[in-house]
Amino acid sequence: MKKVFFKMSIMTLLAVFTLTVVPQVAYAQKVNMQLQKQLNKEYKSTLKRFQKEGWKLSGSSRSIEVVLLTHYEKLNDEKNKEIVGQVSQCQSINICSQFALNNAQVKYAKLASAKLSGSVATMQRGDAIKKEEVDKFIGAYETAVEADVSSALTPSFSIVKDNKDGTKSYETYFILDEEKAGIARKRAFEQSLKETGILLKEMDEVGKFVKETVEIAE
Repeated sequence: MKKVFFKMSIMTLLAVFTLTVVPQVAYAQKVNMQLQKQLNKEYKSTLKRFQKEGWKLSGSSRSIEVVLLTHYEKLNDEKNKEIVGQVSQCQSINICSQFALNNAQVKYAKLASAKLSGSVATMQRGDAIKKEEVDKFIGAYETAVEADVSSALTPSFSIVKDNKDGTKSYETYFILDEEKAGIARKRAFEQSLKETGILLKEMDEVGKFVKETVEIAE
């Protein structure tokens, strides 16, 4: 009797495994294949654009094909996002590199402040807070994010091309660690509240928007 019960238990477990785990694995594999297909499409499109526009890899002995593949591999991690620092005219690679980092910081800070500004405007509708106070708070937040987000940015690769006027165009593709960026946004939020002394209605709700991922569209 015990053997029969044991066999039935094993068969039940196998049936449950087949009906639940196997479909989930198959679905995950399908999603992964679709992701890889999309990344491969992006890789080919980006590589074609680089070659067409005359971009060359800067500061690396590896080929642009290998560097680009490695970059897309990093983006397979959900916490990693891509943000590009761009400079249209600069003189030396060192200066170009610094300007590209500054551009990426400014770009991200503006996206973060725009997201917060929208949530604050919604939450404070009908409140007595003056627009000047809100603008000052958002401005302080943007400045703080810009200063602090560099800790979440890691250069992945850089490309350069010569302009007709003797200057250079330069782009650095950064990997943004969303976890670290979230910490930077939280610090910036708390710092700007302290600096401006603003009293926001539904503070906890506004704070939730700060924690949400900032979407980056290049």
